[in-house]
Amino acid sequence: MKSVKQHITAFAELGDYLSQIDSENTLYSPLMEIVHQSKHRNGWFTEENCLSALKNWGKALNENALNQWVSPYEFAENGNKNIGLILAGNIPLVGFHDVLSVLLCGHNATIKLSSTDPYLIPFLYKQLISIDSIFEGRLQFTENRLENFDAVIATGSNNTARYFDYYFAKVPNIIRKNRNGVAVLDGNETKEQLQGLANDILQYYGLGCRSIAKVYLPRDYDINLIFGALYPYANLMDSAKYANNYDYNKAVFLMSEFDLLDNGFMLLRESDSFGSPVACLHYSYYDDLTSLQKILKDQADDIQCISSALEIENAIPLGEAQSPSLWNYADGVDPINFLLGL
Repeated sequence: MKSVKQHITAFAELGDYLSQIDSENTLYSPLMEIVHQSKHRNGWFTEENCLSALKNWGKALNENALNQWVSPYEFAENGNKNIGLILAGNIPLVGFHDVLSVLLCGHNATIKLSSTDPYLIPFLYKQLISIDSIFEGRLQFTENRLENFDAVIATGSNNTARYFDYYFAKVPNIIRKNRNGVAVLDGNETKEQLQGLANDILQYYGLGCRSIAKVYLPRDYDINLIFGALYPYANLMDSAKYANNYDYNKAVFLMSEFDLLDNGFMLLRESDSFGSPVACLHYSYYDDLTSLQKILKDQADDIQCISSALEIENAIPLGEAQSPSLWNYADGVDPINFLLGL
């Protein structure tokens, strides 16, 4: 459809803009001001993390990827629904995919932004309007309770999800809960792959739902390989928020008499849990890949992504957890099919 092609052209132009960000170029001064506002609003949103998220979107929004994204779907001129979006704010722009999906499908949205990420998405929406006026009036932002919606996509914690399930039960909805990334190693990873794993673990301070919070290791694995890969991130301790979390979690673990491995800025703890607190990585041992893959399938509802260099179903390469393709949908739920079916 013409409108889909028009949307793709505009998204691709936004991608070009984001992929060439230069903080020294006056063309990007308005964006850098938004980045600085975000940093002052949320201590986890450093300039580096904001720019990383923006540039990842620049990479994702290229014309070839956009066309590949839309190719499986049959779009029709049946939009004009109002979609309520409740966005998370754990990492910069984490809800932007939902925004693009609503626009692509021809709907409008009323958006409740996270109080920790209130600036970046409205700025990018203004950029889209400047690229093509077709987007004018399609999005509304509110600080109040959502009203007058035909469907909802809401992202939050397991606790807030219970509230969402109740409040939005009478309308079509997608409700997302807590999930974490896991990695599977066998000891034959290259230095580059381990460096990619370290990025998967610690980019955005490990706060993303795709951040690797747990690794599975063979029983003879040398954990010093992980510590060595993590070492370039030692400067995370320069962040008071990160350092405070490291100190607090270390104290809690020691008082609880947990066995810990500690390199001075990251704690490794053997645990069955997928979720790990800031500055901590959980690990478990496995005896054979066949049994492990069954475990991963059985607990798929708690896993956002699997990173590995091994032949594991649905695994992505080490180092790519924080830069998913447009069709790597959160929680494995396809929002395009959902939106087109309204």
